Parts: sequence; structure tokens; C-alpha cells
Amino acid sequence: MLSLSVLEELRDFDTALLANTIDYIDPTPPHRFYLSGDIQSVTPSLGPTVGVAFTCELDSSTPNNEGDTEVFWQQLEAMQQYPLPAVWVVKTVGPRPEHECVIGDGMAKTLHSVGCVALVTNGRVRDVQGLLTTPFAAYCRGTVAHHEPLRFRAANQPVEVGGLVIHPGDVIHAGPEGVIRIPPECIGRLGASAVQMRAFEHKAHMALRRTDLSLTEKRKCVQNLLAEYGFSDCVSGGPRVDT
Repeated sequence: MLSLSVLEELRDFDTALLANTIDYIDPTPPHRFYLSGDIQSVTPSLGPTVGVAFTCELDSSTPNNEGDTEVFWQQLEAMQQYPLPAVWVVKTVGPRPEHECVIGDGMAKTLHSVGCVALVTNGRVRDVQGLLTTPFAAYCRGTVAHHEPLRFRAANQPVEVGGLVIHPGDVIHAGPEGVIRIPPECIGRLGASAVQMRAFEHKAHMALRRTDLSLTEKRKCVQNLLAEYGFSDCVSGGPRVDT
């Protein structure tokens, strides 16, 4: 069962390490749980983010658009009543993608006040210094100075961001290297497995940097360490030795 303690445990790990771990404990192929690299953190100093997805669409780039923020306020109310940290996942749908701006620091403060810890979007943001001091994490395509009137729609529906469809209720983990959607079947055991993965990577990296071992010896060492830490087979697609 998903709980605050489970989410807090996962926040102790970086996103790339969790992605590696998922490969070994869950059959979901990688292309179904990690977002594309154009979705990047603009608040990397805040560290890893984890929360439950709330979704909507936004047009912030149509000239002379008639704004409508009712959906935004409805989502704020839902987040306030939700017992776990929320991650707001917003697909921008306006006609000028490079002009889409989803939030500034005022909206970030409002979101943070109701338990939302981060934004994930294919759009852009502004007021980064304000986001950092809130603190509110943002994973997006970069920054932009302004926007047209905001028109929100399609709340609580699946949205495609970063080449991946995110459903309401998905668990999102994000950090300086990107964003993943954690497959629900492995959430309960992911933290314990990530501890093992972190220990494996530490030992493997010690061996890989050595200059007195041949490449054959290094390859065998990594394979032996995978077996030692319970990662002999990569469930999502066969054996792997990358670390």
C-alpha cells in the first residue's frame, strides 16, 4: 500500500539509481517508465522529488486567449485534501510551444501550500529563484519570461509528457538527471532493492576504476557483484552489466 513513509524512503535515492533498480526487479521495459531528456530540472539544488501525479492540460501561448483558471483551483482543492505529496503534471497544448509558461513563483507558492512538491511539464517556467526559495521543484523544457492568459482544461486525465503517458495517481520520482514513473508493482520493495543497488554500484565502481585489472577481469567482477547483491538477471530485458 502506498504511504508517506514509502515516498519518503524513495526520496533518499537519486532518480538514475532507482531507474537502474527497476530494471532488475520489475518487467516494465525502460521506455515505459522514463521521460525524455528534454524534461530537465531547473531547480537541481533541491534534490530528488517524489509524489503522486495530478494531471491537466494548459494553453498559455494563444494570443488573445480567454483565460480560464477554474481547473487550477479545483486541482488545488483536491491536492489539499490528498494525504500524500502531489506532483503536478501539466501538458501544454497551445499553438506556440516555445512560448508556453506553466508557472511562476506565485503559483508555486500556492501549490506548495496545499502539499504539491513539484511540477513536471513539457512547457516552461519563470521566476526560478522564487521556486528555489519556496521551495518548489520544476522539471520542464527551460525558462521563458512571460505567457498569454492561462487556460486550463482536461483535469485528471492521462497526459503525454516527455514521450510518456502519465496517469493520475502514478508515482513520480525526479531529480537533476530527469524524471521517471515508478511501476506500481515494485514500489513496495523498491527502497530495499535500491539500498542493494547502491552498495553494488559502490563496489563495482571501485573495480572499474582500477588500472591493475584487465577488462576481462573487470567484466567478471561486475557479474559476480551482480550475483552477490541479487541482481543476476535484468527482469526488464535480459542481463546487463552497465552501472
